[in-house]
Amino acid sequence: MIRPLLLLLLSLLALPFTSVASEKPLPPDEAFRFSAKAIDAHTIQAEWKLAPGYYLYRHKVRFESDNRGVTLGEATLPKGKEKTDEFLGDIEAYYDRLIIEIPVERSPGTSTNRLTLTAYSQGCSETLGLCYPPHEQKVEITLPPLPIPDKPVQSALPSLAPISSDLAWGEQQEELLEPEQAFAFSAEVRDANTAVARWQIAEGYYLYGSKFHFTVTDPARITTGEAQLPTGKRKNDEFFGEMEVYYRDVEATVPLNRAQSGPATITFQAGFQGCSETLGVCYPPMSQTVKLELPAITGSNSTPVPAVATKPVANPPPLSEQDSLANSIATGSTILIIVTFFGLGLLLAFTPCVFPMIPILSGIIIGQGDSITTRRAFIISLVYVLAMALTYTVAGVIAGLFGENLQATFQNPWILVAFSFVFVLLALSMFGFYELQMPGFLQSKLAEISNRQRSGTLTGVAAMGFLSALIVGPCVAAPLMGALIYIGQTGDAVLGGLALFALSLGMGAPLLAVGTSAGKLLPKAGPWMDAIKAVFGVMLLAVAIWMLERIIPPAAAMVLWALLFIISAIYMGALEKSTPGWSRLWKGTGIALLIYGALLLTGAAAGGKDVMQPLRGVFVSAGTGVAGTGTHAAFRKIKSVQDLQRELAAASQQGRPVMLDFYADWCVSCKELEKYTFTDPTVVAALSAANTLLLQADVTANDAQDKELLRKFGLIGPPAILFFGTDKQERRNYRVIGFMDAETFRDHLKQALY
Repeated sequence: MIRPLLLLLLSLLALPFTSVASEKPLPPDEAFRFSAKAIDAHTIQAEWKLAPGYYLYRHKVRFESDNRGVTLGEATLPKGKEKTDEFLGDIEAYYDRLIIEIPVERSPGTSTNRLTLTAYSQGCSETLGLCYPPHEQKVEITLPPLPIPDKPVQSALPSLAPISSDLAWGEQQEELLEPEQAFAFSAEVRDANTAVARWQIAEGYYLYGSKFHFTVTDPARITTGEAQLPTGKRKNDEFFGEMEVYYRDVEATVPLNRAQSGPATITFQAGFQGCSETLGVCYPPMSQTVKLELPAITGSNSTPVPAVATKPVANPPPLSEQDSLANSIATGSTILIIVTFFGLGLLLAFTPCVFPMIPILSGIIIGQGDSITTRRAFIISLVYVLAMALTYTVAGVIAGLFGENLQATFQNPWILVAFSFVFVLLALSMFGFYELQMPGFLQSKLAEISNRQRSGTLTGVAAMGFLSALIVGPCVAAPLMGALIYIGQTGDAVLGGLALFALSLGMGAPLLAVGTSAGKLLPKAGPWMDAIKAVFGVMLLAVAIWMLERIIPPAAAMVLWALLFIISAIYMGALEKSTPGWSRLWKGTGIALLIYGALLLTGAAAGGKDVMQPLRGVFVSAGTGVAGTGTHAAFRKIKSVQDLQRELAAASQQGRPVMLDFYADWCVSCKELEKYTFTDPTVVAALSAANTLLLQADVTANDAQDKELLRKFGLIGPPAILFFGTDKQERRNYRVIGFMDAETFRDHLKQALY
């Protein structure tokens, strides 16, 4: 009898443990049920109902909204239950139910009352001893319509000036003025690039200097620069410290950033906040919206209009290079546009994104042999250049109209490998190695392909020009971006395409000269001809490695360069006894290549990553035990628009400016910036001095998130560097498109960040 009773007792004692062990964790939306609703036009109530045994971390709760014209205020979180977490230490947690009120500020011009609220949280199951990853929940909320402005209410903020104790009771009950009477607002156009906002402030009232903000809500392509305000009066406040305020009147000069030169009607919005000094009452944040007519931009970049202002107007920040070029297309004559963009193309012809086309075209012409004429070389070069120019133009027009970058699409690793393999085949055909290294059944096929290439069929040359434009040079430069901005904003594909075609012809002009001269300077058949073909074969191999650098590890690229240099050095006689004459020069050059190739192999084996400085980071600094002494700007990686908004909000709270760099592995200019600009000590020091938050968006994959982020700023691809102020607004005037050397970039930072 006793034994069955003992067994029953033991089973009852084990029952709680059995149920816990078998209990399954709830899905996060069931464990932490979230809902939200609008209490009034300016307040949202968010609520979590937590399942028994579950809790939320207090410091993981936050809210966001992406709706334009709606700004969430800082939510006041209630005090949670103190808890000691084995991983996080002492924390506060919420159990059972959590209710939070979130203030909402809406612009009067907001077209919808619908709001998407995103709530972020993280919680745990106390009974199961497990924690969920950070969780995101979204709800749609319908806000009540904005009420008609009534008399201001007593502000939650303390007054900047206490009520005088010797005022009579009747004086303390003085009626507050309506906001429009206390702060009479007006705005006008000063010139084509400047708006002026004014306030007439009633006696005994003042405006905060830190509460002014200005936006253009329509059209979106026109943005505001940093407003110029006069010096206000300093006031000491026991809560806020020293503040700057304005009495009687104040005038703000607001620069307008325009990418289009024609007349425009804009919706201009000014935000502000003020107080009554005598009553100790502060008005809630307010805004006023007016329609302004902007005149066309003239050659002097501004068209004066009648104005009553008596104060001098500060010059607006200069337009960025790409915006200036977009304006030049809109305002300049067709002949001037063609000449300007042709000249800019000449300057781009020798950049790393275009220069590799020289050995490609030269290799095609050299592959013809000594029988080619100057006329034939010119025709082949012209077909190559025209095919390249037409491809650039069509791809650019498509990017401008639809925001799709065809060149970025062609940076697929398989495409790059295939195109590099073509260059290797062309190089081997110049070396004459097919019959020596390939089996008989492949010799005829490869020889047929090689001979067809050497025959110089114009169709094949045009195809090579087409592929070169799409694959070899995908980087974006300021002139290209200027033409795309114009096409995107005006839809004028004809004039924008003409500018792109002139730019492409300028880039191709040196190719035409090199290709034609190669046909004229080719030596007669003999050893010289074999040497020339070998040189261009090596150059084609170099182009193949240069393209593979985009998708292979740096160490592998260094090994490939080392093998190319060492094998070339051996063929040049670096290890053979030289005879007097030219052979000594070839041997000396070969020895230099041999040494450099050996250094590259050494650097790759020791973890080096830079072909130009193979031993960088190899030697350990004396007395420090740290490899290398170089510095590099430390970037924080982001991927999506949401990531950017989160980082901008955090930086704004900390009072930090932000620099955003768009990067891709296939972007040569991006790697130049990484190697030469972002490693410069003076650049790093300038960024650090401004307490800049450095963000980098890697758009190598060119996926949906990458395209969305690029499209948000009207970009078609990297490289691009954007700057944001502490107000989270981009300073578009200071955008950098393309490569910029360290010294120029350092000077640019002084204007963009300070």
